[in-house]
Amino acid sequence: SSHTTQSKQWYQRRVRGEQREREREVGKKKKIESSTQQFPMARRLTEGSYTSTVYSLINSNKYDEAIPLLTRELQNFPLNRAALSLLGYCYYTTQNYTNAAQCYEQLVRHYPDVSEYKVYHCQSLHKAGLYADASRAASMIVTNVPDIELQSRILKLQLVIKYELDDMVGARALLEQCLPDDPDAIMVHGAILYKEGKYAAALKKFTEAQQLAGYQPFIAYNLALCNYSIKQHQQARKHVVEVMDRGFKEHPELGIGTSGNFDEVEARSVGNTRTLSETALIEAFNLKAAIEYDLKNFDTAKEALHDMPPRTESELDPVTLHNLALMHMDDNPQEGFPKLNFLLTSSAANGTDIMPPETLGNLLLLYCRYGFYDAAADVLAENQHILQNSPKNILDPELHSFLDALILQQSAPEEAFRRFDDIAKKHIEVLRKLTKSVQDAKNSRDEEATRAAVKAYDDQLEKYIPVLMAQAKIYWDMGNYPVVEKIFRQSLDFCIEHETWRLNVAHVLFMQDGNPKDLKFKDAIKYYEPIVRKNQDQLLSVTAIVLANLCVSYIMTSQNEVAEELMRRIEKEEERVQYQDPEKRVYHLCIINLVIGTLYCAKGNYEFGISRVIKSLEPYPKKLDPDTWFYAKRCFLALAEGLAKHIVVFNDKAFSDVLAFLDAADVHGRTIPASTPPPILPDGSTPLPPNTISYEARHLKRIFLQLKEW
Repeated sequence: SSHTTQSKQWYQRRVRGEQREREREVGKKKKIESSTQQFPMARRLTEGSYTSTVYSLINSNKYDEAIPLLTRELQNFPLNRAALSLLGYCYYTTQNYTNAAQCYEQLVRHYPDVSEYKVYHCQSLHKAGLYADASRAASMIVTNVPDIELQSRILKLQLVIKYELDDMVGARALLEQCLPDDPDAIMVHGAILYKEGKYAAALKKFTEAQQLAGYQPFIAYNLALCNYSIKQHQQARKHVVEVMDRGFKEHPELGIGTSGNFDEVEARSVGNTRTLSETALIEAFNLKAAIEYDLKNFDTAKEALHDMPPRTESELDPVTLHNLALMHMDDNPQEGFPKLNFLLTSSAANGTDIMPPETLGNLLLLYCRYGFYDAAADVLAENQHILQNSPKNILDPELHSFLDALILQQSAPEEAFRRFDDIAKKHIEVLRKLTKSVQDAKNSRDEEATRAAVKAYDDQLEKYIPVLMAQAKIYWDMGNYPVVEKIFRQSLDFCIEHETWRLNVAHVLFMQDGNPKDLKFKDAIKYYEPIVRKNQDQLLSVTAIVLANLCVSYIMTSQNEVAEELMRRIEKEEERVQYQDPEKRVYHLCIINLVIGTLYCAKGNYEFGISRVIKSLEPYPKKLDPDTWFYAKRCFLALAEGLAKHIVVFNDKAFSDVLAFLDAADVHGRTIPASTPPPILPDGSTPLPPNTISYEARHLKRIFLQLKEW
């Protein structure tokens, strides 16, 4: 019995011992797993394979996998020179320049005799946008370096840093120390000329650099940029397409043209690799989008942004993010505003100008465009430090004054008009001087001087037009159209050939109730017709309201046959577009009929006016939407008011047509909102969803049934 008891005790001790041993093994395993969880590659390493694994990953361009291994090695051996050097290289290649600079800073501190580390440190600081730090670091190593090639690299690095700091005097002084046939120095010289606004001279320098160095993506891009800046869009497009075609042929792995939509990139992202950076493809696609946007090819501009190598939204560079926000602002403002605000806040938080210089101005203009004047005022007030401290011209002083007046007009329109008038006087003074310059250049028969003078005049006119329109809008909103016409007439000498001016003159003539009114309509036709005639082969490229107002003007001047002919041509054009793309919605004829119907309703001819409104929305699945419903229901509400007051007579047949239309709107409008709310409210919140068209159609039907029985 005692032996049995001892055996049991021994067995229990053995079991407990084995259990503790297993627990210790499990604990060790958990510690190993937790320690390798942050660095997955560590699990696959065997003894003696560390170095070969790291170099194999780097040779395979798997830098993101090599970085955790090197980081872990430095945790164990902080002064490991090879690990620090390789980690800095991996960070630099993956464009994490701030971390790369930190690695090379440690190498410079512990290995001060290695000049290459000092150069890499300067390059990393420069790429990270820390130009002042890069300049100080470069100035400390420029002396006592025996390697001539290294000295040349340092000199050119200092030259680029001076350029980034807008120190043009210092840059030109360093430029004189460079070899005259050095393509890199010539490129920087071209960049300096470009920054000074001497685009033609910069173009010559970039052409010279290309002749010396042969084709290089960034030289071709710079040539395109210069051509774009001097309005030579076709030549700019040629250079951009060359960059894109070479990138497509030489680097098929970048997936050019495969992204389709930035919401669907997922695993197809190619990331921000060094190869992508060296091809200048991102810059080329952004410039292509800008060229097409300037040429009013908005769909092609969007395609250019979508055709660039696919990346996730978090990987997008500031310029691409900015351009995406602008290109899709009309159809997707709820995503456009957050993108621009992100760029602005990120730049303010980091203390660097990572955002494109145009970001702040574009955000403020778009806030004003959507009526968020308080939000624009808040953004302007919150970012005064950026305006004061930024080394770059973030907000042009003229644009700043214009935005101040634009925001002010909501609370003090008279003071805003006075400010606009002050700005306009300055523009007019410059335009008069430029007019004389153009005339002098023509008299001297100097073609180059004439082109330069005409370009300067056109650029100044483009700055003046928005100010003029803002002035006119103050009285337009008041309904004082004669004063608006007077404002436009005062600028006749400068703006008579400008399309925006002619279009708005036509609108203000159309809106006036002059005496006799048909004379105003005849004047409006004189301004509308050239716009339509210019787009004779593509009528649908003309804004629908222009065609609608022209048709109404024809009708009001007893030219009904001309109006009907124009409407038949528009109908054929819409049928052609629908045949090519059955899913595409076209609203030109719909809007024309809506305008004509509204006009007849306003004149009291509700039977014909309502019939036109009903016809404008056929077929309902393609024409019924919040905007068309908004204008249609106004006519029905006006009719209901007239019937309730017994000042309108409506026959039974017309009543039946109205009820049938409202039944159809009830059927087809069940999922369509009755109005389009703002994408975001000024406080950043999302508005409540509106009622549906079906809901409002049923209410209108109830009103008309009550009126019919009454």
